[in-house]
Amino acid sequence: MARSYDVAVPEPSAGLADIPDLPWEALSHRQVLAELTGAGWVPCGVGDWAVALRSPAGHIAARVCPFDPAYWAFVDLCRECAGNRWLPKIELAADLEGGGSVVFLEFVVPVDHPVEKQFAEQWRTRADDPEFAEVSRAARRIHAEYQKSTPWWGRCDLDDEHIYSAAGRPVLLDVFCMAGSDLYQAILDDVATVHRQIPRERMRYALDIPYIARENSATEILALRMAWAHGAE
Repeated sequence: MARSYDVAVPEPSAGLADIPDLPWEALSHRQVLAELTGAGWVPCGVGDWAVALRSPAGHIAARVCPFDPAYWAFVDLCRECAGNRWLPKIELAADLEGGGSVVFLEFVVPVDHPVEKQFAEQWRTRADDPEFAEVSRAARRIHAEYQKSTPWWGRCDLDDEHIYSAAGRPVLLDVFCMAGSDLYQAILDDVATVHRQIPRERMRYALDIPYIARENSATEILALRMAWAHGAE
């Protein structure tokens, strides 16, 4: 939808970031979504693992996730490389009840892939960019650490599929992932084995990820829920 209005837009500032003061660890992702939408946050995106909402002021987003251990690797990367122009600013990251998470970060928007226009030259010359090199080194080290410690760990991708725009500059987003297909197949095969590696209380809402609701058939969803219930017996 094209913008047809002409108004003065204030510069973003920390004072506009209206992050509620809530007992995050006592709330599930469902409760957090209800609290934020009730406070005027607007849903603005749905990924495979999480839902994004934009703040009423518009300059930050909340990523609300029922279950995704890989995202903490990205939070670690942003914190370790704080101030690096290739990464969004993290305002707050918190665990939620049942193994979910909420992360408040600088608002970003998708760009066309492959990277176009003002981002293209920066992306082509990134090998000579010291800030990108810093992110790359840190990302690969964090990937190696999580690969050793996180069951069903996936991969690290520093490519154009993970580049977004934040306030007109290119940023990398969600560069780590779980091996989701393998994990959910393991739930179907033997959920008790899964819970020996990831305690049930740390993945209580694992079947709530958007990918399942969007991509799985009713038969597949029923099979997952039956397998999950069997593990509680």
